[in-house]
Amino acid sequence: MIGYLKGELIYAEEGVAVLDVNGVGYEINCSGAAYRDIINNRGGEVYIYTAVKEDGISLYGFNTKDEKKLFLKLISVSGVGPKMGIAVLSALTVDDLTLKIATGDVKGLSGVKGLGKKTAERIILELRDKVGAVETEGVPVSSDEVTSGETDDAVAALMSLGFTKTESVQAVKKAKAAGAVTIEQTISFALKSMR
Repeated sequence: MIGYLKGELIYAEEGVAVLDVNGVGYEINCSGAAYRDIINNRGGEVYIYTAVKEDGISLYGFNTKDEKKLFLKLISVSGVGPKMGIAVLSALTVDDLTLKIATGDVKGLSGVKGLGKKTAERIILELRDKVGAVETEGVPVSSDEVTSGETDDAVAALMSLGFTKTESVQAVKKAKAAGAVTIEQTISFALKSMR
């Protein structure tokens, strides 16, 4: 099983890149981020998922381990194969996809070409706990930390992106103070203030 490749670009077209790795050309279906990096750098490194089917072997390439992990979660959903998974990660960044799943944004997710509403709903239903899970056991929550369900969802979404509970709560408070109304505005403002 191939898990990682690093090489020089031979050829690229429509999200597929061929990398020369020690004289062997590997054809890789790339995520949007991986494809852009390979094109810009005329080569590079990708984390690989190897799909073996009766009619052949396909390689799928990702920029980071996190992107590959999210892809593996996507294809664990019934009705989402590797081609759909790579299409989703070509249309959305890891942060955008995680946010859409964590906030239940069916409309935003079904905006990906070829991804229908029912499949988007299934992705959100099956992955929300996996990508948006918030570990709060043993963490005291003061009454002013969580003021509404929307605030709670915003904090959960930020925590699913790797921020601590304290960082997430503070960023959401700043976003609300700056006038953010919807959960999307709150998370967007919070992310900008935290990076």
